[in-house]
Amino acid sequence: MALNKLISDFLHYLRVESGLAENTIVSYGGDLFRFEKFLKTKRTRLSMVSGNDIVDFLAALRHRGLSPRSLARYMASLRMFFRFLVVENKIPSDPTINLETPSVWRRLPTVLSVDEVELLISQSRKKKPRGVRDAALLELFYATGVRATELVNLKVEDLDLEAGFLRCLGKGEKERIIPVGSSALAQLKDYLSNARPIILKNKPSPYLFVTGRRTKLTRQWCWKLVKDYAEKAGISKEVTPHTLRHSFATHMLANGADLRSVQLMLGHSDISTTQIYTHITQDHLRQVYQKYHPRA
Repeated sequence: MALNKLISDFLHYLRVESGLAENTIVSYGGDLFRFEKFLKTKRTRLSMVSGNDIVDFLAALRHRGLSPRSLARYMASLRMFFRFLVVENKIPSDPTINLETPSVWRRLPTVLSVDEVELLISQSRKKKPRGVRDAALLELFYATGVRATELVNLKVEDLDLEAGFLRCLGKGEKERIIPVGSSALAQLKDYLSNARPIILKNKPSPYLFVTGRRTKLTRQWCWKLVKDYAEKAGISKEVTPHTLRHSFATHMLANGADLRSVQLMLGHSDISTTQIYTHITQDHLRQVYQKYHPRA
């Protein structure tokens, strides 16, 4: 029986038996007919479909820019369809049975190397007050892994230079305490003592990072600043404040930090969100192995 007829039978079954909303059924139909076109390009018959064919299909969709959420829906459509075909004795086995849901196939974030981080920060190390401020900002991004929104809302009182800790208010108004490394602390002390008073013209402001108008820096300004310094450094990767957050987490794990500690510092409510960085470190180790092992 033709694949398009089987898809139509499946959609009819959903309308009669499943109780799913019509919009959902229409979405499933669109997913499955797209899969049918994919099989035609590969000249693969339904009886020959394997798990690898489905992975190739989803990879092609991902290459076109589909989000993990959309890929997960495609996978759900295929799972339901192939289970239906098995029950109806149209195929002997379900090719999706051993496949993971694409919701865990997250696109690995861009990460800078340690040398690239140093190169980025070095672009801002100038004697001018704003250069000192920018260097302190970049150092703190990388030292703590805070989000841009969290950083621009920091107040001077949130920073304990003596103890080397930062108090941060994250998503859901959840407070967390993050250690700050010696390099960032030194740059922050320089900024607070020698640059911030000049920028503020010795006028008060509660915010840590400020403009000459005594206002806090904006999230959009932070993104532009990081991008501009990355271009000056000649870094070809797409660099944002979140890139420094990703780099912080990846470098911590690569140097032996435990996943739970990194989760707490990043402010992730679910450790599965933090686990994406283990994939990055594993990929790096694999590349090192393949490059240097004589029998790789």
